[in-house]
Amino acid sequence: MADNLEAFRTEVRAWLEANCPPEMRQPMTSEADVCWGGKRFTFQSDAQQQWMQRMGARGWTVPTWPREYGGGGLSHAQAAVLREEMAALKCRMPLQSFGIWMLGPAMLQYGSEEQKRHYLPQIARGEIRWCQGYSEPNAGSDLASLATRAEIDGDFFVVNGQKIWTSYADEADWIFCLVRTDGAKKHTGISFLLIDMTAPGVSTKPIKLISGKSPFCETFFDGVRVPRHQLMGELNAGWTIAKYLLTHEREMISAIGERATPKPVGRVAAERLGRDEAGRLNDPVLRAEIARFEVDEAAFRAWLRMFGAQARAREAHPAVSSALKYYGAELNKRRWELMMAVGGADALEWEGERSQDGSAARTWLRSKANSIEGGTSEVQLNVVAKRILGLPGA
Repeated sequence: MADNLEAFRTEVRAWLEANCPPEMRQPMTSEADVCWGGKRFTFQSDAQQQWMQRMGARGWTVPTWPREYGGGGLSHAQAAVLREEMAALKCRMPLQSFGIWMLGPAMLQYGSEEQKRHYLPQIARGEIRWCQGYSEPNAGSDLASLATRAEIDGDFFVVNGQKIWTSYADEADWIFCLVRTDGAKKHTGISFLLIDMTAPGVSTKPIKLISGKSPFCETFFDGVRVPRHQLMGELNAGWTIAKYLLTHEREMISAIGERATPKPVGRVAAERLGRDEAGRLNDPVLRAEIARFEVDEAAFRAWLRMFGAQARAREAHPAVSSALKYYGAELNKRRWELMMAVGGADALEWEGERSQDGSAARTWLRSKANSIEGGTSEVQLNVVAKRILGLPGA
């Protein structure tokens, strides 16, 4: 087994060296460097498009998905080798996608064979971009109280209602959406629909955040006709799929706890504030705060690795995703508080080329939403208390 993995590693390294463009081995400097794919996406360069297409053709955008669904068919050990070799060459992620992170795993579990063969290869190749239609103006933490309705009319569902906080809805091609198909029941009256964002009656409106920018939108459905074959899973069984998908969403959001900046906070601080004669950061109070943060960051990274190993062995508690989401969100908020402290007055710059259009300040403000999106920190703590610690409810 070890010999086979080493042979695979050699093959992977050679392929990456030959196929990853040099531009795709440079650190990302802005949101524009993230490749989302989809019909509406504008590539920043030929290299960005080539990298996505080459990795997609090989199935390595979703390395552990089955080959028949556009994946690489790799074992988890082989996928780990691929990640290690990409990191060694500093290769960027070729494609980021809600389809990969959330819908894909749910479709593999609950989708029909026709749905899997139709949608999953498009997701893997970056040809289709998805958004998530869950929250509503009066159904946030109590998601099961959602009111968007889908009524059966022959071979179609007719959908009416509104979703809110729909990330990138104005740029997505399709939406996976929770709708009410039985008004007499709460959790067992919800279905899971796949809806074309270009269908007549679908519209979006961006929601501006305190950062001055936003990926969030309101999404409206006005008599939208959705073919019945775009129902995923059984009628009125959408809540089961929704819960399964949410575990993947929370794991996705928890990953923000890992360092996503090109340099560690401590190194940025040393470059900006200077060192004392002993080589330490000049500000002792800030030095202690950064040290505490970087220890917690390293511990969180180790926890994520352990959870991944437990999940692959089917030994992970399903509610751990809530604990990961909570801690990752709070850790990222701390990271950007420190980055602002390190940057001083310069970090407050809101516009201009020097600050990359106020990247630090806008990211700091945007991080405040981390403890709300994907389930608030309070909800995650309730889940941990009830399902992991076994504490009694109120």
